[in-house]
Amino acid sequence: MPTANEWLLFLGASALFAVLPGPGVLYVLARSLSGGRAVGMRSVLGNGLGALMHVAAAAVGLSALLAASAPAFTVVKYLGAAYLVYLGIRALRGSDEVVADVEAHNRSVVVQGFLSEVLNPKTALFFLAFLPHFVHPETAPAPLVFLLLGAIAVAMAVTVDVLVALGAGAISAKLAAMPRWRLWQRLATGLTMIGLGGALATAER
Repeated sequence: MPTANEWLLFLGASALFAVLPGPGVLYVLARSLSGGRAVGMRSVLGNGLGALMHVAAAAVGLSALLAASAPAFTVVKYLGAAYLVYLGIRALRGSDEVVADVEAHNRSVVVQGFLSEVLNPKTALFFLAFLPHFVHPETAPAPLVFLLLGAIAVAMAVTVDVLVALGAGAISAKLAAMPRWRLWQRLATGLTMIGLGGALATAER
């Protein structure tokens, strides 16, 4: 287990990483602006579940295999990029599946958030690079400590994502009466998704 000083360092670093505007925050922001608070919260749930999947994979060594294999990293990276671009194009075309049909597509919104996070190999590399500094196998089983620390880091990120979803959802609700707001919603969501896909496609290990 981490020492007292390491706990402070870990919590501080995790909080800092959580508030930085990374791909997850931008994804939740775009979905919340386009679909409102409910869609945003379901996107947060999907993202959080995807991040926990990365933590579990790292704890059992699967993420290390991904990091060590350039072909595997590239395949996952391009799958994730293609999926984000696909969501962006659907948003630009005005597809209700992506934009705002909350009641009919609650489950799909969660799945989309989950897949967008799971198919981002940079998340796996982040946990592999960050968490081992605080794991001491001689004091506790490394996989269990890895899972604990990863869950705490994900919880902090989810907390920030929830605040983003609530804020952006409130803005979306207030602006919904504007005649051209729906168009701007689609443009913002679509371009953000495509931009995230492009950034992921060009990311290096």
